[in-house]
Amino acid sequence: MRFTHAIVRRPGKDLAAGITTAALGPPDYVKALEQFDAYVTALKGCNLAVTVLDPLDGYPDAHFVEDTAVVTPDIAVITNPGAEPRKGETPSVASALKAFRTTASIQPPGTLDGGDVLMMGTHFLIGLSDRTNAEGARQLGHAVAQFGCTWTTIDVAAGLHFKSSVNAVGEETLLTTPDFAGHPALAVYRRIVIAPHEAYAGNTLLVNSRLIMPAGFPDTRAKLQTLGLPITELDTSEFRKMDGGLTCLSLRF
Repeated sequence: MRFTHAIVRRPGKDLAAGITTAALGPPDYVKALEQFDAYVTALKGCNLAVTVLDPLDGYPDAHFVEDTAVVTPDIAVITNPGAEPRKGETPSVASALKAFRTTASIQPPGTLDGGDVLMMGTHFLIGLSDRTNAEGARQLGHAVAQFGCTWTTIDVAAGLHFKSSVNAVGEETLLTTPDFAGHPALAVYRRIVIAPHEAYAGNTLLVNSRLIMPAGFPDTRAKLQTLGLPITELDTSEFRKMDGGLTCLSLRF
């Protein structure tokens, strides 16, 4: 899928009040803004038109917009985030997406975070995690099946989201941590397996034949260079402190 647009949200000053399991200290707000701006520049460098939403007061995780929707070529499915404090993030994202796609919504008791959904062509890999339950996955699967797509669920036993550990780096190629490398649902794909000490690099973003990866993971970069694609490294240190990464920060379509 070639992307033409992205939606991002500027981090708010309450960034450090977000949900995190990382023990890396509080994020530096000024540095986070610099990293966010570099991220937007990288997306524009991939020939995307980028819509930048304002910070959402009272929702310190709202800049992780990927969790609020799953955007396909045919439909945008607005999620029902699995973390209660994040449920109010979806209306403004839904409003922004209505200019581009017909929308549908995940309904309770289903929960779904976009960070658990990986689209591989017309097949969707949906992680079942602390944020995404089986009913949320079923509703998403039903929504995309109407357009000829298929879907598979995968239990997420390691990491916050499925895409914390597994991401597309080619049409039929996945970058994966060792935790998922042998999963039968991934057997049909070529897999590039990350060294355990570089697991955070599993959250690498493919945009229009360019790879955007977190800075500071030389072993993973060397493996990705075998794909022959240009690579951009970005510092995501402040978002990592809040359990976030490169895919989390945008909706691409």
